[in-house]
Amino acid sequence: MPEQHAAYEHPGSPAPRDYRLTGPEAARAVQKGLASATWYQSPIPRKRLKELMQRRDGPALVDTALWLLALVVTGFGGYWFWRSWACVPFFFVYGLLYGTASNARWHETGHGTAFKTRWLNDGIYQLSSFMFMFEPHVWRWSHARHHTDTIIVGRDPEIVEPRPPRLVNMVLSLFRMPYVFTTMWSVCRHATGRMAEEESTFIPESEWPKIFTAARIWLLIYGLTVGAALYLHSWLPLMFIGLPTLYGGWLSYLFGLTQHVGLAEDVLDHRSNCRTIYMSPLLRFLYLDMNYHLEHHMYPMVPFHALAQLHEEIRDDCPPPYNGLFEALKEFFPAIWKQRKDPTYFIRRPLPERAETAAATQAEPA
Repeated sequence: MPEQHAAYEHPGSPAPRDYRLTGPEAARAVQKGLASATWYQSPIPRKRLKELMQRRDGPALVDTALWLLALVVTGFGGYWFWRSWACVPFFFVYGLLYGTASNARWHETGHGTAFKTRWLNDGIYQLSSFMFMFEPHVWRWSHARHHTDTIIVGRDPEIVEPRPPRLVNMVLSLFRMPYVFTTMWSVCRHATGRMAEEESTFIPESEWPKIFTAARIWLLIYGLTVGAALYLHSWLPLMFIGLPTLYGGWLSYLFGLTQHVGLAEDVLDHRSNCRTIYMSPLLRFLYLDMNYHLEHHMYPMVPFHALAQLHEEIRDDCPPPYNGLFEALKEFFPAIWKQRKDPTYFIRRPLPERAETAAATQAEPA
């Protein structure tokens, strides 16, 4: 297979950048015209794009039914074989369905594109957000900013790994340990009616009461679950609620790493900061077709079930996709290893010669 990527480095070794939304990089992004800017979009006939953007209940209903049925079956198997080794494979699959597949469902219903019917979107959004421990009202606004300012330092609140990468943190994140602790601290803070400074930069004040209410409901559910475990003198209740986020979220974290990490920062072309990866039907089910991540960012209102079709429409204007998750990780890990010593290092994705790159140049370091 021909080489799909090349590396690019800036001369010199500047100090690590400030990724906070309240730091100096936020102001620099605005000054450079990178905030709320116009992004490059691969050409596609307007009529065809409208066809792809059509929302339907059918595909998401089938997907949700399979997902929930699989959760019930594997959960029952884990319960039935509890206290024997036979429960392990059931809880392994239950964990992936709870701690990985819920992330993809949260994401798509958060965009409002999974279902045509709004209350179905909202219901699955609340359920999957709880399962993945994403505060629903916080992440709705966080993700909107992520799409507006994708991997713009100082503006994007969802940059998974800064440069240089934190390797110990990455290992712990396979089990979602750092995130769970910070999220529970955030939930407790919100339950007392307090917002973090960075959150106030992208969440309207009118949304704050919803955040406080959701946090209190979460604490009630977790409190009842822990209470049931103590009353029964058993870990079993926690194996169904809470712990699956830890033992089943590892695959979701790997998915998340391959979306943007190691690619360009501060560009206005998703072809330079997003990856599309061909995956098996099983992984696509768990990931809800978010492996077509470049396509999703370029046209975020196209539903998950139409992303493969969108990919075929614009593939000639985009970098070659990766043939599997392993191929993406094989490129990714050497890149972040180099970023330990050189934070300016990143992977430059090849673009077709005829493709016009709009603002696809790395911003000069401060």
